[in-house]
Amino acid sequence: MQKQNKAVLKKIFTIPNILSFFRLCLIPVIVWLYCIKEDYIWTGIVIILSGATDIIDGFIARHFHMVSDLGKILDPIADKFTQLAVLICLVTRFPLMLLPIVCMIIKETFVGITGFLAIQKSGRVPCADWHGKIATLLLYAMMMLHMFWYDIHSTISILFIVLCTVMIEVSAVLYGIANVKAIKKAELEKENIGNEGKNKK
Repeated sequence: MQKQNKAVLKKIFTIPNILSFFRLCLIPVIVWLYCIKEDYIWTGIVIILSGATDIIDGFIARHFHMVSDLGKILDPIADKFTQLAVLICLVTRFPLMLLPIVCMIIKETFVGITGFLAIQKSGRVPCADWHGKIATLLLYAMMMLHMFWYDIHSTISILFIVLCTVMIEVSAVLYGIANVKAIKKAELEKENIGNEGKNKK
């Protein structure tokens, strides 16, 4: 029993999972620096630190075989909450930021529901795909640009916000398609197993 508990704890308290939790802890710091202190430079530095830990935990998880189902869930949660917090901070100065905020909420709700069903049906937690990584990269680039460039030109601001929003929606559609396919595949596999069982009888 103790060995089982130790094994479970080892899977939970991995370096990647600790780094993901650390990113969650940085969210109130980001909000405080931006909204209360109005120190945009330090806010940007903390966001860069958060992004760096995201890259590091992914590298460690893959190269040191520390990938876990908890990590697959905790990592995107830390990412999305951080992104949402930064966007909400930025919307106080750039009202158009409301556009990616709404699109992100719609995307995460849709992908979350279909992803949950896919996990329930297949028993497997899917990893992030290339389009999700591109959407995240664009989002962070857009946020950092607005964070450090205080007097950003409105045309450049609108261009980056719209481009980022479009990529978020493209990623949402592709994730949704992948999740629906995973659900259908799992249902087909169960149906085939059921048919095989009937044929044996």
